[in-house]
Order: sequence, then C-alpha cells, then structure tokens
Amino acid sequence: MKNKTNVLPREGEAQPSRCPDNTAFKQQRLPAWKPQLTIASVLSSFFLTGAFCLTVGVCLVLSANSVREIQIDYSDKCSDCSKLRENSSNWNKECHCSVNFTLKENILGDVFMYYGLQNFYQNHRRYVISRSDAQLLGRNVNIQRSYCAPFSTYRNGTPMAPCGAIANSIFNDTINLFYNHNSSVIQVPLLKTGNSWWTDKNVKFRNPESYNLSSAFAGTARPPYWQKPVYLLDEEDERNNGYLNDDFIIWMRVSAFATFRNLYRRVRRVRHFTEGLPAGNYTFHISYNFPVTRFKGRKHVILSTVVWSGGSNPFLGIAYLVSGTAATLTGFVITGIHLKLRKKKTYFQRR
Repeated sequence: MKNKTNVLPREGEAQPSRCPDNTAFKQQRLPAWKPQLTIASVLSSFFLTGAFCLTVGVCLVLSANSVREIQIDYSDKCSDCSKLRENSSNWNKECHCSVNFTLKENILGDVFMYYGLQNFYQNHRRYVISRSDAQLLGRNVNIQRSYCAPFSTYRNGTPMAPCGAIANSIFNDTINLFYNHNSSVIQVPLLKTGNSWWTDKNVKFRNPESYNLSSAFAGTARPPYWQKPVYLLDEEDERNNGYLNDDFIIWMRVSAFATFRNLYRRVRRVRHFTEGLPAGNYTFHISYNFPVTRFKGRKHVILSTVVWSGGSNPFLGIAYLVSGTAATLTGFVITGIHLKLRKKKTYFQRR
C-alpha cells in the first residue's frame, strides 16, 4: 500500500482563504427593518389589540347566547332498556322508550338534532388508531397488518368490514321526534343525509367498486357489536349505505374530549315545520341499543339552532374577552409606569 502524505503548500504560494465571500448575504449586510419602539407605538399596539379583541369577543358571546337549545338526558328515563343492554346476550332483543318534553317558545330557523355522550373517551391512543383508512377508501387490503386488532378478523379468518374499535363501537340508538298537535301525533320529518362534510364522502370514504354493495362486501362480516352489515345501514336510501353512510362517517370523526356531541339529524322544514319547531308538547321515541352504564356514561338528545359563529359554545368569545382585557390592562399599567418615571425624571432635572 502506498503511504499517504499531506501535501504542504510551497513557500511563497498563497493559502486558500476560509473567509466567506464578500457578498451582502454572506457578510450579513442585507437591509433590515429595525423598528424604533417608542411609548406611543407600544401603547397604541396594546390598546388597539385590546379594543379589537373585546369587540370580537362581545360579538361572539352575544351570537352564542342567541342560539336556542334544549338538551334532554334520557339515561335514567330509559333505565329498563339500559339494564337489558348490559347483558350482551340480549343484543338481538329490541327495547324502546319514550321521553316527553315541552317547548315553551318556538325554535325558529334550521333546527339540528345531536346525540351527546358523557364519559366516553374516544381520545385513547389505541382507540384512535384502531381503524384502516385504506379499507375505508374501498381498497382491497390485508387488514391483519393494520391497527384494527382485535376487531380485524373472526376466528375463522373472515375479515370485518369495517374493522377497528371505532367502527365496532358506533352509536346505534334510533331517535325519532313526534309533535303532539291538537290531540294528534305528527312525526317530525328529519333529514339523515347531507350531514357529513364534502371531503368525507369525496376524499376519505369510498365504497368498493362493484355492481351492487352486497357483492362488494362479499366475503366480509359485520363487526361484533353491529346488528346489521355495513351495506344495509340505511334500508330506505341505497346511496346512504356502506362506508358512505352519514351516521358512520360522523362517528368515525373521533372527539378529543370525553363529553361530546355529534350531529344526528336535521329538521326538514315542511308543513307544520316550515319556520322551525313550534311551541308545544313533543316526544322522543328511542330504540335503545347503545349501553353506557358500564363506563358510567350518560346519553343526551340536543335540539339546537346555529348562528354565523357556530353553535352554543361561548368559549371562543370568552377567550377573546380575556385576551382583550389583558391587553388593555397591560396598556394602562405601561402608561402608569411611563408617567411615574417621567415625573421622576423631570424632578431630578429641575434639581
């Protein structure tokens, strides 16, 4: 092997320079804006920010307070059905209950029906990842390699469609609303489609390609806690079946908190309900299927309107009010400190 020797520069030869090139960028001579902070600019920034945040906060709080909302807890009122559902062997037995309530005033405008769950932790890490996005896109995938276990396949190897803990625990209570009008009972027409986002049905969820859904899901089985296969979720509307079912899509959008609500239905504004829900006596007819006793949960039905800022949630408005108040108080504190120091400076100058 040849010995490697360092080649030293000969005497009189110029050594290569390690200095950066003499350019504005490498020599850090680029023009820069250096704000000159004066007391006027600082105070105006704080007061303008405070005024803006307070104005927006007041508008958001007033908007949230204008939302009409009624919430009905039916966990205890359907206690008999709740006890029946705690025994898993009764999964195929139907149980119905009714909840009466009264609207003292009209709820005008578009009315939305939500179901609410309390103490149901969808934010658990293993629960959140227990799904197969490739399967929900209608692709033929090996779900045994996904995070769906133990809700991926049955013991005989039949894959579940859809797989995962999220899909298996879908909210499956059926809720109908009836209006008691002049000794007659009128069912309130409810819309069960058009409640999901456009990106859900066109980007995130798709059915397998086939001439019909039953053949598309051939060779698969429903999840253990489901009462019907995925291609029969809506027997009245064929387009609202499979992975494109609105109730299924909304449930698959997991919540970050243990207490949450999901959109269930919208009131169709026809006949007696063209302007919304009139005041009077109403009844919820509930087919009770979703058990909550074991995890000490509760279930609600919410009827609510919406405004330009969303639903009845004043958090954003309160956050703006707090920020605006803090900025305004900071401006006054800085003003007081400035005046005090200026007086002291004037006093020493006179001496």
